[in-house]
Amino acid sequence: MTEEIQANPEPAGAGLTIKPDLRQSQAALDICRGVQRLFIGLGFSCVCELSLANGRRADVVALGQRGEISMVEIKSSLEDFRADHKWHEYLEYCDRLYFAVKPDFPADVLPEDCGLIFADRYGAEVIRDSPEIKLPGSRRKAVTMRFARAAALRLSLAIDPGLSTLLKEGA
Repeated sequence: MTEEIQANPEPAGAGLTIKPDLRQSQAALDICRGVQRLFIGLGFSCVCELSLANGRRADVVALGQRGEISMVEIKSSLEDFRADHKWHEYLEYCDRLYFAVKPDFPADVLPEDCGLIFADRYGAEVIRDSPEIKLPGSRRKAVTMRFARAAALRLSLAIDPGLSTLLKEGA
């Protein structure tokens, strides 16, 4: 990919992150890869680093065949978990919320009212399922549309990286 795409262009109001912003550690990227493999194996489609309407960015959003939406908050270390208290803000955008960590993470510090996934770069396993809290229909539609637009835009940019110039111009 070109340097232009790595600049992460975002048209006004679109709320679409084109590519991870490269602030993630290798450990977080490895966990993300394993989480995607898990969800895809379960019949979901995934988008990473999806900007939400509240300005937050979900690490992984998984969309199921029946429209169910799961979000995954990746924590690469105990320090990462302790420094980040925004996970509550994802609850109003998904049916299920999970934390994904390496298997050696001290999982007893994670909230028990969220799901738990152990992951590495090769795969992942659900250790504790998340309770399901159904999204209202209008919110589900909004999140699904954001997911679809981000996925389509990322695919378009992968096919034609020059499109990033149009995004910067606001086209």
